[in-house]
Amino acid sequence: MAQNVADFFWERLHEWGVRCVFGYPGDGINGLLGGLQRLGEDKIRFVQVRHEEMAAFMASAYAKFTGNLGVCLATSGPGASHLITGLYDARLDHMPVLAIAGQQARMAVGGHYQQELDLVSMFKDVAGAFVYQASMPAQMRHLLDRAVRIALGERRVTALVVPNDLQEEPYTQPPRKHGTVHSGVGFAAPKVMPYETDLRRAAEVLNAGKRVAMLVGAGALQATDEVIAVAERLGAGVAKALLGKAVVPDDLPWVTGSIGLLGTKPSWEMMVDCDTLLMIGSGFPYSEFLPKEGSARGVQIDIEPAMVSIRYPMDVNLIGDSKETLRALLPLLQQKQDDSWRRRIEKNVAEWWHDMEARAHVSANPVNPQRVAWELSPLLPERAIITSDSGSCANWYARDVKIRRGMMCSLSGGLASMGAAVPYAIAAKFAHPDRPVIALVGDGAMQMNNMAELITVAKYWREWKDPRWVVCVFNNQDLNQVTWEQRVMNGNPKFEATQTLPDVPYHRFVELIGLRGLYVDTPEGLAAAWQEALKSDRPVVLEVKTDPEVPPLPPHITLDQARKFTSMLVKGDPDEKSAVLGTAKEVLASVLPGRG
Repeated sequence: MAQNVADFFWERLHEWGVRCVFGYPGDGINGLLGGLQRLGEDKIRFVQVRHEEMAAFMASAYAKFTGNLGVCLATSGPGASHLITGLYDARLDHMPVLAIAGQQARMAVGGHYQQELDLVSMFKDVAGAFVYQASMPAQMRHLLDRAVRIALGERRVTALVVPNDLQEEPYTQPPRKHGTVHSGVGFAAPKVMPYETDLRRAAEVLNAGKRVAMLVGAGALQATDEVIAVAERLGAGVAKALLGKAVVPDDLPWVTGSIGLLGTKPSWEMMVDCDTLLMIGSGFPYSEFLPKEGSARGVQIDIEPAMVSIRYPMDVNLIGDSKETLRALLPLLQQKQDDSWRRRIEKNVAEWWHDMEARAHVSANPVNPQRVAWELSPLLPERAIITSDSGSCANWYARDVKIRRGMMCSLSGGLASMGAAVPYAIAAKFAHPDRPVIALVGDGAMQMNNMAELITVAKYWREWKDPRWVVCVFNNQDLNQVTWEQRVMNGNPKFEATQTLPDVPYHRFVELIGLRGLYVDTPEGLAAAWQEALKSDRPVVLEVKTDPEVPPLPPHITLDQARKFTSMLVKGDPDEKSAVLGTAKEVLASVLPGRG
């Protein structure tokens, strides 16, 4: 049988190394689905999701957890538009993702036809590096090759729109004549390194510093040994942006943990008191948590020129791969002889972990959400992959979950979207079916879109080599992060009409679809529940009834925030008494441990 466009399409993607596609069917892509079926699932696996937005989140996460191209597929019209949020997640976190969308027949385009949208215009921002609508069979070769190569080479989202009638036309190679394009398969990432003179300039700044702070992000995930070596040479402490949580393990005494509103006190203190900042592979957005401008000299390493010197005015910007650049920089760095700065950082870190343990064990009604993450940390299996949603659960993930070597973790970083944790966890299993996966999710995200994706888990989990897949739901019946932002940032009382959520029995829902549900409403039951979930022979939803009045406090509370919080109490908050009590317990926990 003659090869049609759809057959060529998937064979070409297979040549590019694509092995997994996340999507949802529709008549705008029936031709492509037929070609995928003929290719065979042994070559490219189609993962059927419940909603196209989740497919895009999964493609983003797949790229994060493998380093390979993530691919998502949707039909025309609403199917394509549903992809947008997940694609922006990939775009803002610099992940290579290819979005494939169907379109109405070429003859109907421009005729206000059903499900006809101007998809090229719609995708233009999120996939601006490369987005095209195919119009002829011979185009498909170079459109595919460029879409994949640009996505991989620039770590960007690209998009291809394929009209439904074109999908089933006979495929023809471009003829050898003027006005045709003859492209090929293949991409190898280059070695990107700064010049020696720039490395020496950077070394001069770092060698002159007496109190060096390092901040690492996702761009340093493959440079763990090099980050550790440079930190030891400089006597530096290392703070971690959320996407860089797995760069260095938390058992190192000079790792200060996360930074920013979800950060730690040691990270804040280190940034305030340092005289030199080395920033590696991070686009951490909040400049107010970095040194005050002019108080520290700076060096930044990033592979993207657009990302340097935009959070802090650096003295030296090094454009290059983090791992290779740090390797080249290390021999130029002098060993710090005075270890007083390092000892000070280590003292602050040790005190912080003591404070975190005390805070986690403060009494609450009924369960302190911080304790949920605290109890998980020592029970995490080796090589675990942890995902988190946005919201208050991300605070506990950022501060209380201790990452060890060999683990992976991620969340929606630049976009900070709700609803990413479960699709991230599903993608993690398709990327690494032999690794245990844990997702931390708030009840808001579960109700928004994550409950439906548990059906996807029920459909596929028996194929996973290791069945351990756990979603922990923080059920506090509140959109908690925003509630506390209203209180602390805006000085407003809780707006119950927008913030209060219905109580849903998540553990019972999951039992209905053949998975396992566990429910905990006492702090004493947490450790045993985690142990049970992590040894289960099938995926688990662990629902914990948590207290919404335990505040996800920033590492420091500014005078302005304190005034606004006081203002909220004057205005009257429906949960005023418990809010005040929760805040007081959090602040006093480190001083009076065990008295909560």
